[in-house]
Amino acid sequence: MERVTGIGGVFFRSRNPGALARWYTDVLGIDSVSAEADRVWWQAAGPTVWSPFEAETGYFGRPEQQWMVNFRVRDLDAMLEQVRAAGATVDDSRETVEGIGRFGWASDPEGNRFELWEPTVEALTEPAPE
Repeated sequence: MERVTGIGGVFFRSRNPGALARWYTDVLGIDSVSAEADRVWWQAAGPTVWSPFEAETGYFGRPEQQWMVNFRVRDLDAMLEQVRAAGATVDDSRETVEGIGRFGWASDPEGNRFELWEPTVEALTEPAPE
């Protein structure tokens, strides 16, 4: 099973936290802390981007969505197929950025859009200190 490979900690509101925590565990392989489980997700080392966007951006999907998580994955196509097979909404568009990697998007059962990123080898190589 493909698993996402990185991000820090993310805390967000949910209409049904237990069900949504189970969905992220079952579909994306992210162990979750919830009232039902006390598992901490240990992720692979790699880059994390922290980037505020303009308030009017459409990149996150729904206008009221205030955040979007970008998950690093080994195989974008396999992960998107896995997410689609689980019944999630998957955006059919893909984007490739030279030297950075390939991107795809989907939404969890509560409609929160997330991004999947298959980084290039260059993007996973930490720059030497100046």
